[in-house]
Amino acid sequence: MSTLGNSTFGRRSFVAGAGLLGLSLARASAQGTPIASPAQADLPAELVIDLNGPPDHLDPALAYSVRDWSIVHAVYDALIDFDIDGTLVPLAAEEFTTDDATTFHVKLREGMTFHDGTPVTSAAIGRTVKHIQETDSQISDLFRGITEVREIDDLRADIVCEQPSAWLPAQIAVWLVLYPESATPESLETSPVGSGPYMFVSQDPGNTVVLERNPDYMPNSPKGQPLAQRVTYRFVPEASTRVADLTTGTAQIVSAIPGDQLQAIEDAGLSVVTTPILGTTFVRIVTDVAPFDDARVRQALNYGVDVQQIADAIVGPNANRLASFFPDPRGLGFDESLDPFPYDPDRARELLSEAGLDDGFSAEIEVVASSRTDVVEAIVAQLDQVGIHLTIVTTELAAFNQGWPDSSAPALRYASWRPMYDPHSFLSLVVDSGGYLSRFDNADADELIRGAAIEPDDAVRDGLYQQLGRLLYDEPAAIYLWNATANYGVADEFEDWTPRGDQYIVPTAVRGDES
Repeated sequence: MSTLGNSTFGRRSFVAGAGLLGLSLARASAQGTPIASPAQADLPAELVIDLNGPPDHLDPALAYSVRDWSIVHAVYDALIDFDIDGTLVPLAAEEFTTDDATTFHVKLREGMTFHDGTPVTSAAIGRTVKHIQETDSQISDLFRGITEVREIDDLRADIVCEQPSAWLPAQIAVWLVLYPESATPESLETSPVGSGPYMFVSQDPGNTVVLERNPDYMPNSPKGQPLAQRVTYRFVPEASTRVADLTTGTAQIVSAIPGDQLQAIEDAGLSVVTTPILGTTFVRIVTDVAPFDDARVRQALNYGVDVQQIADAIVGPNANRLASFFPDPRGLGFDESLDPFPYDPDRARELLSEAGLDDGFSAEIEVVASSRTDVVEAIVAQLDQVGIHLTIVTTELAAFNQGWPDSSAPALRYASWRPMYDPHSFLSLVVDSGGYLSRFDNADADELIRGAAIEPDDAVRDGLYQQLGRLLYDEPAAIYLWNATANYGVADEFEDWTPRGDQYIVPTAVRGDES
């Protein structure tokens, strides 16, 4: 999941009194005033969005990247959603509550329909859970703890877990989207039908996906309202081409713009939008092959990279070096008292010598072909100076995502993960030794991750994750880089577009409460 990640994180709003978790439409309205649905004739006819590559899957259970999720969450609605500041708010659900983080009580909004005209009922919840559990999905284990979806009536259901799962709502917001009874595994991939702001029209695999505005979309959705009658997602790997598309009017919103190309957009009189993403960027280090099984080598990798210098020069002014995986105070586990590794090449060489590697060593580092190879090149150049000689291996996104647990894959991989509002999915998949994507093994880390997974109190979970952060500083699981940020170019006629903290490019607009 390479692209598989706001002043105060919304997890706090889940907790009231002795572990009471509750969401309501009233609270959603307090976070921001959704734009009323404009008359269909008032909307621009066409909006073109350039993504930095094609989605790998439109089946929501198999969606692992921002490119996938951008289209998935334009077509579907989940029960709950992250709002502008990262707070979890009701979406398809009118109410979403729990007393113990074991049983979650859901009441759907009345009057919702799927794009095929059938009503949205509580049966859709169990349908989605069953599909995720039975699909060959990298996140199936996150939902296998759900033992029952108990339908009470057409609008109400209980989601029952085998043990406390305070982390589950953050996963529901990403993957538990609703679709009609007519959906099949094949249609989910080729012709999706949801209840979201846009309806699927067509796809030209590898080139475009075309959507049309849903005229029956809920007028007070916290996700916002459609920006155009018709939206075409184009898949354009080259950043310079995306910038050219924007400046020539071929596209109106373009994503993933490197810092050194932002000036070209501004020079053309167009808007640059930079958004802090609650995500983490890192170089994953394995422990299942030498010399990376030695913590001193993993520490040397961290001391040997001037992360802040690279961030300032290439990424942008809002990128700051991290001490561990946890990106900022909006999410669980961030520890402001834990300082990041300083850039200290001499200390890196000392640690390599202590590990018996006076002459250094060679290895490979893997990166997605459409990702930031310039960043990886800078990391490789700096590590070369301390005796760690890396060869860059570029891989297409689908193969990269499949390669996380592969013991024959490069020991190092440049990646990012978002959203990290709740870090459970990332830690259980990538860091826990039993994780589906893991090549890291530390018994103490496993104990903290698994303890936090069944702890219903978020304050206690926060403390456990801070302990984990300190452990992962001494026993690194990665070269810790920086918090994720996103740069977009936007044409003037779509300046109302609302960027999201999870980086999905959903073509909707929400007017936030300035107070």
